[in-house]
Amino acid sequence: MSKLKIVVIGGGSSYTPELIEGLLKRHGELPVGALWLVDIEEGREKLEIIMGLARRMIAKAGLSIDVVATLDRRAALEGADFVCSQFRAGCLEARISDERISLKYGLIGQETNGLGGFANACRTIPIALEIAHEMEQLCPDAWLLNFTNPSGMVTEAILRHSGVKTVGLCNVPVIMQKGVAQLLECENESDFIMQVAGLNHFIFARQILHRGKDRLNDVIAHISAGRDPLVPRNIPPFSWPKHLLQGLGMIPCAYLRYYYMKGDILKQEQAEAGGEGTRGEVVKQLEKELFDLYRDPSLAVKPKALEGRGGQYYSEAACELMNAIYNDKRTIMHVNTRNNGAINGLPDDCAVEVSSLITRSGPLPLNVAPFPEDTLRLLQLMKSFEQLTIEAAITGDRHTAWRALVLNPLITSGEALEQALDEVIEHNRPLMPAFHRRRG
Repeated sequence: MSKLKIVVIGGGSSYTPELIEGLLKRHGELPVGALWLVDIEEGREKLEIIMGLARRMIAKAGLSIDVVATLDRRAALEGADFVCSQFRAGCLEARISDERISLKYGLIGQETNGLGGFANACRTIPIALEIAHEMEQLCPDAWLLNFTNPSGMVTEAILRHSGVKTVGLCNVPVIMQKGVAQLLECENESDFIMQVAGLNHFIFARQILHRGKDRLNDVIAHISAGRDPLVPRNIPPFSWPKHLLQGLGMIPCAYLRYYYMKGDILKQEQAEAGGEGTRGEVVKQLEKELFDLYRDPSLAVKPKALEGRGGQYYSEAACELMNAIYNDKRTIMHVNTRNNGAINGLPDDCAVEVSSLITRSGPLPLNVAPFPEDTLRLLQLMKSFEQLTIEAAITGDRHTAWRALVLNPLITSGEALEQALDEVIEHNRPLMPAFHRRRG
């Protein structure tokens, strides 16, 4: 059996130990021979710490996997079988500035939604396309597994502007599935099928099939009664507005609280920013504590403290996705892929997040029942926002940027938006070069 070469872009991430743990668990099915960890100069120290921990974890497992840490992305990509993308353009400092600028102008500050999601996409998409074009040259048969945020927009940009085989991943539907298993008291998640559909961080659970019945309404009843294990641990406890779940007849993912509870969430974020700090600032402190643990030369396992990071299960999902593709397992996973008619009312060639059958040829998205008209209109609006954001990220056109933002329900338009957009573009001058090119 030939050995696989796996490349991790953003190898110095605090999530990498979970990725390594997942690979070790699957070594009988996924024969990894080389693991290349790639980062940039600013991440050199963290990269070296992760390399040391990775080697200790592999040694503890009694396996032989070469671990290479490098700042040379092209050397890493040469001949790769799978490429995992988990980088953060501008590092946490850029996320924190997005949050602070948004709140300054009375907008929700979040890394994948609203103004922050727009800024993150504009920093990230040009880099993601550079990686994709390098893959076209250096490893054209490789799969790119993207869990770089904002995952849906990044995945769509790659699908539209490169020939790379790519799938986007998010931990939110994974957490939802684990929560449903808890509510249904299922020992194994394979005991039921949860079908989700929508856009990244904008999905709904549409069906929960268990023992020949759709248990969706039972799960809704549990959540309405105050039991909601479908929410990521990094999100403070909250309750959906009265009648929302019954009115929708679906279970919205936790990120939809930004849209259905906009005023409440803005007040909460403003209070947090004046107290313990924005989420980015909290994560920065948590990362410091994690890397203090990772430095310990006696540590040879993923520490439990990693579960406090918002991206819990990202890497676990990535390993299972690699396993499913490599072994043609035809398991159902929730991924970002081309719509291809799965969601009626959205373009066939756009990226959606849907339950899909994972094969050696990639995801086959499962068709879902038509969305209620009001929800579909919201999905269409958000897809237009995403596509205009992708265009703005590539072209650097400020008018396109403004057109994208005024569509977004989290944005208050007017002078405040003009000022906020100008400040975001100026603050990110080195990270958004397209917006600062001299126009002819």
